[in-house]
Amino acid sequence: MDRPEELTYPQARTASFFFYRQGWHLVALLILIPLSWQLASPHLHDGVWFGVRASRWFWASMTLSIIHQLIVWIVFRLQLGWGSLTRVFGKYDLIIWGLLFLPLFISRIATQVALARATNDTLALPKVFTTIVALMLLIPTVYTFWSVLKYFGLVRAMVGDHFRFQFRQMPLEKRGIFKNSSNAMYAFGFLLLWAIALFNLSIPALVMAFFQHSYIWVHYFCTEKPDMDFIFPNH
Repeated sequence: MDRPEELTYPQARTASFFFYRQGWHLVALLILIPLSWQLASPHLHDGVWFGVRASRWFWASMTLSIIHQLIVWIVFRLQLGWGSLTRVFGKYDLIIWGLLFLPLFISRIATQVALARATNDTLALPKVFTTIVALMLLIPTVYTFWSVLKYFGLVRAMVGDHFRFQFRQMPLEKRGIFKNSSNAMYAFGFLLLWAIALFNLSIPALVMAFFQHSYIWVHYFCTEKPDMDFIFPNH
């Protein structure tokens, strides 16, 4: 296992880098949250799924998305500058990270399904049309997840390069979906959320797909891209 000092960068061991671009992160949330609520609230009505009102599913989905990306920011920056999880948990650092990351990631999909079911049939479009569009969106989505598992690997996809030096020595992946896009997980993977909304003819779920898809690009610009500039300066 790599020692924490082998994984860290002295330039990243500062408060200024820890909060680098997070002001833009906050600005984005201050725009996206009220905008999404304004677009979705007229269509929430009295929808219920599993005994939970649609408005609560809406806020649960949004809150879990925000918590997920805030935790990712904090852990990435602590790991990049100080190797904090590795120092505390040693060889179990990636297991602990997976136990944090994966449930939150899955919850974003689960609450999107719940919101879509609670507000189904709020979109006045033919079911046949939206189903066809949803199936078309699932094609690149499935290809993306398949490419991640086959060529990238789950550990590396959870940004294993913050935890293991071996991932930093690997070339950028250019097989599968990554041949067409170096950021396929964000570009195509999140189309799953749009497909869920369309399958259920749900306007609030479409709004939440917009929020989550926009917000993951905020994460890329504010957190991931600056980190990658340290780890892969020539990429």
